Amino acid sequence: MSTNRHPLELLVRNLELRAPLPEEDRNAVLALSYTLRTLEPSTYTIREADPPKLCAVLVSGFAYRQKLTGDGSRQIVALQIPGDALDLQHLFLNTADHNVQMLTRGEVAFVPREELQELARSRPAVGHAILVKISVEASIFREWLLNVGRRESRARLAHLLCELAIRLDAEGLAEDYGYELPMTQEQLADTLGLTPVHVNRTLKTLEAEGLIIRNKRNISFPDWERMRGVGDFNQRYLHLEPQTPEQTI
Repeated sequence: MSTNRHPLELLVRNLELRAPLPEEDRNAVLALSYTLRTLEPSTYTIREADPPKLCAVLVSGFAYRQKLTGDGSRQIVALQIPGDALDLQHLFLNTADHNVQMLTRGEVAFVPREELQELARSRPAVGHAILVKISVEASIFREWLLNVGRRESRARLAHLLCELAIRLDAEGLAEDYGYELPMTQEQLADTLGLTPVHVNRTLKTLEAEGLIIRNKRNISFPDWERMRGVGDFNQRYLHLEPQTPEQTI
């Protein structure tokens, strides 16, 4: 990350991806107070049952949301990329209902929740952008539920890899949809409801079919359209086009 970049610039870009902001509202977001910290993999930004007091913004690196069963089994329910605000879902809730952890080492800007609440209330365009962002996250949750519940393992993994390609490309973090996959096979298994052995076998199948090329952690797609077909992937649920207030009435 460039040392000259404001830590909240990616947040502004992330919000504006779907809900453009006037210049004064962009400046208001950049004027939020924050504390910048470097966090190691597996560090929690918030734990289930804790009261949210800060809103974490991912400046660099990756994070994930997860829930645990009573016996400690983990289900990863969302992946977060640079620019994502990790706590918008808790912005007006008194208790965190899931855990958020760092997937990789990265920088996180912690913004006081009260400041972000006030900004959402006092500036309608910012409030609208936050509402759109939360709505898109809900749309992604629905797609993930369908993916884990109804698609077979090959399509399930292909769909996840396609989603990451599109989301990272929209933020300028992928090249020709290729990217460095930040997840281990165990983490992929906990995301897809599979075993690590099954994930390993499925990755090898996709590679043998010429659908992906792996170079250490780097993933590329020799035939993107065929990969989309295998993954039953339609990016409509990501709502990457601008969502103006007139369109959402």
